[in-house]
Amino acid sequence: MSTRPHSDDLPVRRIDRILAFMSLGLLVLSIACFVAIMIGSASGSDFATGIWPTIGVTVYIAPILAFLMLMTVLVMSFVRRARANRDH
Repeated sequence: MSTRPHSDDLPVRRIDRILAFMSLGLLVLSIACFVAIMIGSASGSDFATGIWPTIGVTVYIAPILAFLMLMTVLVMSFVRRARANRDH
């Protein structure tokens, strides 16, 4: 028995996919930067020079941006569904 998608389901738009994957990418980047800071701390690196300040800021900024992107996708989805339900 095959399952067919409901005809009432709205297709996922490209912008929704882009925002969702960018959000996931920023979270992965933030975790990678956090691990890099832990390794750098263990090895005694100087965090005031080189790429370390950028890595430090990324750990703080990326999760916030990822959260905002996910909220944007969620709000856009709710608005699109409300419009579709209102039209029917």
